[in-house]
Amino acid sequence: MIDHGNEPILLRQDHDGIATLTLNRPQARNALSMALMGEMIEALAALARDAAIKVVILAGSGPGFCAGHDLKEIRSQPKREIYQSVFRRCSEMMQAIVSLPKPVIAQVHGIATAAGCQLVASCDLAVASDEARFATPGVNIGLFCSTPMVALSRAVPRKQAMEMLLTGDLIPAARALEIGLVNRVVPGGELPAATLALARQIAGKSPLTVKIGKEAFYRQVEMGLAQAYDYASAVMTQNMMAADAAEGIDAFLAKRPPAWRGE
Repeated sequence: MIDHGNEPILLRQDHDGIATLTLNRPQARNALSMALMGEMIEALAALARDAAIKVVILAGSGPGFCAGHDLKEIRSQPKREIYQSVFRRCSEMMQAIVSLPKPVIAQVHGIATAAGCQLVASCDLAVASDEARFATPGVNIGLFCSTPMVALSRAVPRKQAMEMLLTGDLIPAARALEIGLVNRVVPGGELPAATLALARQIAGKSPLTVKIGKEAFYRQVEMGLAQAYDYASAVMTQNMMAADAAEGIDAFLAKRPPAWRGE
């Protein structure tokens, strides 16, 4: 898909089993237009089918990660059905990240606000520049960040989520780390290398095991305690039957590196 300046609005670069998707609307602070969200959904579907890719990094071009929805586009057609389609597509994109059978790491610089903050919260992991800032500022313009709230409230403690949603204040990267919105904060110049190092560490694990673990994590977290243990026990039993589990345990006992087969 082409945007202003004949530039692709979503870039993909693959290297050593790691795919980097870069939001590429820098002049709009990578605002999530309908076209960009559609591109993301298609790219995630392609990545799900690509056996060569083990980990995905999500980044943004220009001065910031993502400023949220494209409000100019949304207000250009003030109709209920347009609003419904925007938020439906956004929800589909966020759920595609969660359901992708490979870890997704947000690489965050500059601002991540509203649906951009939702994007960070939806990713499995997040590494941020020490200059990054986060907010769910919809309350300031009469539009409560209700859909960002879904991801945010699942990523950070309840009172911290409510504070962000009710005040709309920007919080610094250090605070985002403190409340669990991001995993690591690094100097801006080290952000790409730090994110890549984390991605490479995960890419070195059994892809089957990572796939099983990611799916199980999101399923059990919505369950009651007893149901979660029953489910997790069934998952572990099935996991134990995999060739990679046998290889991993045998390699550990023999004090040698495992040779993953992905099965």
